[in-house]
Amino acid sequence: MLYGIAFYLFAMVLVGSAIAVITAKNPVHSVLFLILAFFNAAGLMVLLGAEFIAMLLVIVYVGAVAVLFLFVVMMMDVSFADLRSGAMKYVPIGVVVGGVLLFELVIIYSGWKFSDAMELANPNDISLTNTEALGHILYTKYFFIFQMSGLVLLVAMIGAIVLTLRKRSGVKRQKIYEQVNRKASDVIEIHKVTPGTGV
Repeated sequence: MLYGIAFYLFAMVLVGSAIAVITAKNPVHSVLFLILAFFNAAGLMVLLGAEFIAMLLVIVYVGAVAVLFLFVVMMMDVSFADLRSGAMKYVPIGVVVGGVLLFELVIIYSGWKFSDAMELANPNDISLTNTEALGHILYTKYFFIFQMSGLVLLVAMIGAIVLTLRKRSGVKRQKIYEQVNRKASDVIEIHKVTPGTGV
């Protein structure tokens, strides 16, 4: 009984906050509702026994992504009234795209079957927690795919840095190669000064 009450409480708050994310007029309020939605989704994951996913939702999504969204929205000087004024002409396109995505999701989940490869590392071993079993699968059966996904993220991060790097004129930049290869004769001048004459 208590489990059912907690489930419906988390679910109702999650659905309400998700609706508030897209209906709130203030973008800062939307991000705050998004954080509330993540917390309630984490509560649902705890109820379902997936404590690792709940921890990821709180640490990664709430602690990093949502807070980053909040700071970006607060720091940007964007006129949201101007953005909303021309948004209605894109509603038909958005409805079509949303309908296509919904149709694809229905097709995917109607024929969904769990493969044998997604079973736990040792389903008979009840001493393993969800986190330990997930780690065992990731670093044994799916080790190559796990490492390749990390490599893709690394390349994406480097690409984002390269694309956003701007060279401005009049700004002095550090040249590591020239500094390392500099010789003492390039930067030091030795003058022989006789006493009483100065330089």
